[in-house]
Amino acid sequence: MFVKSRGEHASKHVLPKNLALLLCFASFCAGMFFSNRTWMMPDAKGIPWTSRTGGKQFVDYDPNIVLKNEGNNSGDISGTMDKAISDLEIKLMASRAERETIQKDPMMSEGVKNIESTLKRKYFMVIGINTAFSSHKRRDSVRATWMPQAEKRKKLEEETGIIIRFVIGHSSTSGGILDKAIEAEEKVHGDFLRLQHVEGYLELSAKTKTYFATAVSLWDAEFYVKVDDDIHVNLATLGVTLARHSKKPRVYIGCMKSGPVLARKGVKYHEPEYWKFGEVGNKYFRHATGQLYAISKDLATYIFINQNVLHKYANEDVSLGAWFIGLDVDHVDDRRLCCGTPPDCEWKAQAGNICAASFDWRCSGICRSVERIMEVHERCGEDKNALWSANFVQTIRTSS
Repeated sequence: MFVKSRGEHASKHVLPKNLALLLCFASFCAGMFFSNRTWMMPDAKGIPWTSRTGGKQFVDYDPNIVLKNEGNNSGDISGTMDKAISDLEIKLMASRAERETIQKDPMMSEGVKNIESTLKRKYFMVIGINTAFSSHKRRDSVRATWMPQAEKRKKLEEETGIIIRFVIGHSSTSGGILDKAIEAEEKVHGDFLRLQHVEGYLELSAKTKTYFATAVSLWDAEFYVKVDDDIHVNLATLGVTLARHSKKPRVYIGCMKSGPVLARKGVKYHEPEYWKFGEVGNKYFRHATGQLYAISKDLATYIFINQNVLHKYANEDVSLGAWFIGLDVDHVDDRRLCCGTPPDCEWKAQAGNICAASFDWRCSGICRSVERIMEVHERCGEDKNALWSANFVQTIRTSS
């Protein structure tokens, strides 16, 4: 085998000096180009993800979560880490689903830009008051009783972390007289959450799903509450009631019931898909009555992520309960969320057991609520200072 000498080999393979410098410069530029496109590794405080407006947001992660378990066996540490990873995965999936939803809905994208800054704040609960175009007087009666107004409502948000909004979609005629009336009312009070949803009685299940999906995408809270606009609520009592369950990851709180599945057409609450619940005459699974119920953040996030595949039954309270069937959810039956109107709630208040919510079962709300809600408020309402001194204030955390 013929081998050339070292001198001869070197003489034929030496690169010109200028060409060598050019290649080095090109390699450096290529390295900078590709390194800028690598995924950012998480630091000790969070994992970066892209927000709706393209900026970086950080998912909170506590590096001390393992240290708290120091001294425990490896199984406990592994379980803690599994839960932390699971929580991060839920948040990342929610971010991905939210981004896809916003991209498909330019109107929603434009609307959320105005409140992007609220994502940095941790709230205690978001209360959505379900209302309709024809319920202007009901809304005014709520504003005059248990819902703080103007500066007090702003103070409620800033100091106690409670968001309250009337929840309503749009009319079938976009920009029509009904929508303009709500827009005028919004300019006066500023207390609406408008949904990308067409209003209609038979669309309550869809509205409920859209409400939770929208609320969890706008505000980071411990709990998300749905309330009807014809019931009376004691906010401090409701907050204390929910705060007792703040450590539970997936909690569904309300007055649980199991009514009959109505197969006969023409009756109120008729269920067209009655056959899915077994033989005629069967009852529904346990679910919270629709006047008021609350769910924790994980469940609201679950609805947000899976909103496109969650099935809607005729009754919105049944639909919500159905979405949680098969999940590891803690159902809490608390009768303080469904007291009767006076004298029932009044007797309980005198005994020191103040109700969180009051209404008449026979009317699925307070009968003639516009005329009677003030009476209920005066006879069953909590102390006016209770809201600012309640213990649940201590559970509110501001994310770093």
